[in-house]
Amino acid sequence: MDDLNHPATAPLGYMTEERIMIRDLAREFTREEVTPVANRLDPEKGDIPPALIEKMGELGFFGILIPEELGGLGLGAFEYCLVAEELAQGWMSVASIIARGNSFHVDIRGPEAERRTKAAAMAKGHYLGAAAFSEPQTGSDLSSVSCRARRDGDEWVVTGSKYWCTFADGADFIMVLCRIDEPLAPGARARTININIEKPRGQLPKGVSGSPIPKIGYFGWKTWELFFDEVRVPLSAGGVEGNGLKSTGQFLETARAHTAARSIGLAQAALDHAIGYAKDRVQFGEPISNFQAIRFKIATMATEIEAARQLMYHCCHEIDSGRPAKTQTSMVKYFASEMAERVTSEALQILGGAGYTTLHPVERFWRDARLTKIFEGTSEIQQRIIADQLLGRPVKVN
Repeated sequence: MDDLNHPATAPLGYMTEERIMIRDLAREFTREEVTPVANRLDPEKGDIPPALIEKMGELGFFGILIPEELGGLGLGAFEYCLVAEELAQGWMSVASIIARGNSFHVDIRGPEAERRTKAAAMAKGHYLGAAAFSEPQTGSDLSSVSCRARRDGDEWVVTGSKYWCTFADGADFIMVLCRIDEPLAPGARARTININIEKPRGQLPKGVSGSPIPKIGYFGWKTWELFFDEVRVPLSAGGVEGNGLKSTGQFLETARAHTAARSIGLAQAALDHAIGYAKDRVQFGEPISNFQAIRFKIATMATEIEAARQLMYHCCHEIDSGRPAKTQTSMVKYFASEMAERVTSEALQILGGAGYTTLHPVERFWRDARLTKIFEGTSEIQQRIIADQLLGRPVKVN
């Protein structure tokens, strides 16, 4: 396949030799390890095998953002997103699970020695987290969470419901965003806190019940609805009181760039498959890749993918340079996820009836791309962030 089909194979300004090596490592791993597993397990809604997670840990994929002194690779958002884009071309859940280490290392609780031990384990994929932020009645507006935590001696007691908690069973701890249960002055806003509830891998914590949510995609791991019934944890399991929402958002820029990377990976995989199919599929005596309608679709798809990729590179560069990138990462998350839905849908259209079967992976890319417009902040939330930056917040006129 030439460089026009995979523009990122060309030596671009952002692509140092080290980054090319990292990307190629992830690309080979995806082709050899991830894609065969996805093709086998996604149709049966199976989970990512522990052996695959172990191999990812050995390659350092869970510790890309973890500092070297804590056992990680000490790299940046750029390398993190390069790896995620490649992994997503195999299975989006595999590209997502690396966040369960990279995005959680700053929230490890305990004394310094214990934190360092856990961080090193996290970098190897041996200590991974899940996030319980959303609730049945709370999605985009996390300030309205109702799951509460109250102090009782030297413990936090957590009670309430959570929704959309992916990997709740497979993780080693669940980070729960709670409203602190305390008396409030009239008009005062409730304070929030993130509390880590540790548990055995493969089980829900003691005092927590739940059931998997039936999804149309994003297979490879389960997404749960959970109920916390007076779950007790040490006070040390909690973060800074009143800082729950801020802590939740501290990695939002990187998380949204990560979603863009996953979107781009899905779109690139769909495009590659559509190109291969169009060259092989013969109608009216010639490959359908000769038809102008197909050629123009592919040209547009490739252009949109590369536009999203270059915006992602820019955003990652800004993040790694320490400059604020809130607006840019909202832009790339919005643009890339919307693009991914269009491109994967067009790829399915190129395959025609074959695309609407599970005999080709394009339907998997299409289903998973649809989710990227929803999680890590919906497209509408990203538009609001961008508009507020350009126009200021809406002002009511009396």
